Parts: sequence; structure tokens; C-alpha cells
Amino acid sequence: MQIFFIAIVAFVAILALTIIFIYNSMVKFRNNRENAFADIDVQLRQRHDLIPQLVEVVRGYAKHESSSLLAIIEARSGAVQAGSIEEKIAAENKLSSALQGLKLTIESYPELKANQHFMQLQEEISDVENKLAASRRFFNSATREYNTYIQTFPANLLAARFNFHKEKSFDLISDRAAVSEAPKIQF
Repeated sequence: MQIFFIAIVAFVAILALTIIFIYNSMVKFRNNRENAFADIDVQLRQRHDLIPQLVEVVRGYAKHESSSLLAIIEARSGAVQAGSIEEKIAAENKLSSALQGLKLTIESYPELKANQHFMQLQEEISDVENKLAASRRFFNSATREYNTYIQTFPANLLAARFNFHKEKSFDLISDRAAVSEAPKIQF
């Protein structure tokens, strides 16, 4: 009888320790993902600070291209005001799309491409975009690790009970069909 009691206590203790370990691991993976997005957020803030400067330089050369510049300003505003990770991802997708339109506008103005201030801004934005791409890769890796952990046995048995659910990666290009088409340039 005493051995049976000890076996039950040992089993309960091992089960409790396993649950604690799994829960703590899920928290660690979730926090790694959130930390990775914080790195993205830093790069996004830098990007948002540079965009108004770039828009003003382009506006000086391309006064009649106000619709594309207005789209960038509105997309930037939406990106700055986004709250959750999902909202920020959607807003950044919209901003990236608007910036693609700006690149087409810039191609129409050779004198703008030679402007020293414009060139410096382009280099800074390019640097931020490269850092942003690296941060997104790290975030997506952290998201993949988190999702894999909560979907594998035995963590999957506890994940739903403790409100851990599959998270989305930062896929910058949500509309792949639109990107696969060549841009239409009109004068």
C-alpha cells in the first residue's frame, strides 16, 4: 500500500513538473516572438521617420505626382497608428505597396535621382529596409519555432487550455499575384 502511494505521488509530481516545463517553454517561445517583433518595430519607426523626408524631396521635383505621394503619407499614418502585431503587418504591407509606386515615380525624374539629398535619403532607407528584412526573418523564425512547439505533442495538449494559439508570420507581400505582374509605367 505504501509503495502504491509513493508511486502515485511520484507520478503526480512528474506530471506536474512536465506541465510546468511545457508551460514555461510556451511562454519562452511566445516572448521570443514578441521580442523579435519589437526589433521590427524599431526599424519601422526609423522607416516612418525617413519617409516624410523622402516624400518632401520627391514632391519638390514631381509636383504633379501628388496622388502617389498622398497614398504614401496615408499608408505611413496608418502604419504609425497600428496597434497589434496583425494590424502592423497589414499596415506595413499597404505602406510597402505605396512605396513601390513611389519608386516608379522616381524613375520618371532623372534629375531627382542625381540630387544629393535624395541619394542620401535613399541610402538611409535602403539601410533601414535591409535591417528590416533581417528583423522580419528573425521574427518569422521565432514565430515558426513558437508555432511548431505549440503544435507538437505533448505541448499541443496544453496550448489551447492556456490560450496559446498559432500566430501569423510577417509576410510582407500578402498579394503575391499583384507582385508577380510587371509594373505598368504610364506617362
